[in-house]
Amino acid sequence: MQELIQLAEYLADEAGTVIERHFRKGFKIETKEDETPVTVADRGVEQRLREIVEMHRPEDGILGEEFGPKDSRNSYTWVFDPIDGTKSFIIGRPTFGTLIALCENDIPVLGVIDQPISKERWIGAKGQPTLFNGKAVKTRPCTDLKSACVASTSPSQMPHLWQPMYEAFGPVVWGGDCYSYGLLSNGWLDVVIESGLSTYDFAALPPIVEGAGGLMCDWQGNPLTLTSDGNIIAIGDPYLKNSVLNFLS
Repeated sequence: MQELIQLAEYLADEAGTVIERHFRKGFKIETKEDETPVTVADRGVEQRLREIVEMHRPEDGILGEEFGPKDSRNSYTWVFDPIDGTKSFIIGRPTFGTLIALCENDIPVLGVIDQPISKERWIGAKGQPTLFNGKAVKTRPCTDLKSACVASTSPSQMPHLWQPMYEAFGPVVWGGDCYSYGLLSNGWLDVVIESGLSTYDFAALPPIVEGAGGLMCDWQGNPLTLTSDGNIIAIGDPYLKNSVLNFLS
């Protein structure tokens, strides 16, 4: 696992180098078929990450946001979101991040959230404590839903839930993308609720959140895998799991 972590850190370093060349610089913004934006930085990061994996672990599969999948010839698949939060990147707001995951038999076992502008990096690996810039971090205790600080990307993702969230939870925060999961792992947030995510949006997150003492699951309470439906929750204090699931039911 340590060799895999070192490779994941190298991948994050290289992604950051590409991103820094374009951040708050002039670049063309294109619109993909799903109506989401993409930039030269998104594609440049993923291309570089794929090159590195092909060089060091050619048998591994690759699943990324910008290019087609490569099937695994063993039990391992890397999952990349080169810039999670492209809209934030476009406007120069440093709350986006590069997501790097390694899955074994479709189960995430290694994850990285890297914010190259603020130089913040979370690394989670199965059976190991989550590290934030090299130091172990922990989620915070919170046993009362009404006092829990909850985050989500956008009310538009959950049109029937966003108003009830204000009644059920404490402070409600919108935006943040992958950065919210890092903040939860550091004990600054209690719950993240998301709907309709793609695999590359969440595959890196379970090892990070769970290595900090939290948990992640889908809206039915099942562990996350590469085949999960993209409706997910992250909870800092596992005591809140049933309360959050009851809210979503």
